Amino acid sequence: MSAHCHDDHCATGPAAADPRYRRILWIALVVNAAMFVVELGAGTRSGSASLLADAIDFLGDAANYGLSLWVLAMALTWRARAALVKGASMLAFGVFVIGRVAWGAWQGTPPEPFTMGSVGLLALAANLGVAALLYAYREGDANMRGVWLCTRNDALGNLAVMGAALGVLGTGTAWPDLAVAAIMAGLAISGGWSVIRHARQELVSTTAQPQPQGH
Repeated sequence: MSAHCHDDHCATGPAAADPRYRRILWIALVVNAAMFVVELGAGTRSGSASLLADAIDFLGDAANYGLSLWVLAMALTWRARAALVKGASMLAFGVFVIGRVAWGAWQGTPPEPFTMGSVGLLALAANLGVAALLYAYREGDANMRGVWLCTRNDALGNLAVMGAALGVLGTGTAWPDLAVAAIMAGLAISGGWSVIRHARQELVSTTAQPQPQGH
């Protein structure tokens, strides 16, 4: 975790002025939006809770990348506020997935494993590509850290979806799919709290700075 900034020069930071970082965010936004469409269709057809959960995660990440682009060159206070929105969205995603797991457990119908595995592999390739581009910026402010954590969680979730597909194929039950969806919910909730804590620390840091006195 980076040290807090205590002057106006640190408010934007080197990454905010880096045109490469802005291009990376645009790439990430397009990739996540496209994968949302792919996984939404595949999750609906296959009946997979983990694919549907991952699709909604892709949609949330696309929105978060857009938000990051909007506040990128703003002061640290605004970037920290944007990070609070990101953290809250990650928490909301986790709660939604928990509800979807409960509904799937009540239904008890196993999903189609081959669609799960193939689409999970495609999603993993997409997220690893984005994660490789973002790796150099993973220790920035809360806003940048939120971007990194979302991408990291997505890649871990994709591996879990592929494992769930094998589990469903081997057992003929929905439980591997539901277990993976629950794990993804836990990652989202944990990451959301981490981003919110970091953002609140940055907000406290900026509000504690001495304010210029009028004459």
